[in-house]
Amino acid sequence: MPFTRDIAATYRRPGKVMRRLLDAGQREDRALAILMGACVILFVARWPALARDAYLQGEELNMLLSTTLMGTVFLLPLLLYALAFVVHWIARLFRGKGPSYNARLVLFWSLLASSPLILLHGLVAGFIGPGVELTLVGGLWFAVFLWFWGAGMLAAYRGSAS
Repeated sequence: MPFTRDIAATYRRPGKVMRRLLDAGQREDRALAILMGACVILFVARWPALARDAYLQGEELNMLLSTTLMGTVFLLPLLLYALAFVVHWIARLFRGKGPSYNARLVLFWSLLASSPLILLHGLVAGFIGPGVELTLVGGLWFAVFLWFWGAGMLAAYRGSAS
């Protein structure tokens, strides 16, 4: 199934989609592709806000874009791998069963599946700017991300497809 259909299906049954992704086998190249896709989307989502900041503050847009690129595409994946490793060990403390690949795939997929809301957040940040609207969209994204991550972790470490 294409990733776009899986993303849409994740909004209905995140555990079921995660179980299907995990049943496809342990492939680190797939997990890395999902992570890099999510990081590129995070980078693109920042463009409107960076353009707004560059215009309003008189800063150089290229400098803002290059530092954001470095942070989101090169450094963030390293931090997310470390976070997934820590979460895997926390799941093991709670008697979760499964390899560390499960924690990586769940975290990376949750980030990619919530990407439509990340893009919306970027548009709101760029066109409306700081305010209640940006906070609401950011809170909605964070809640959906946590829902996907929690349901995915349950599916990965307990075998449930909630």
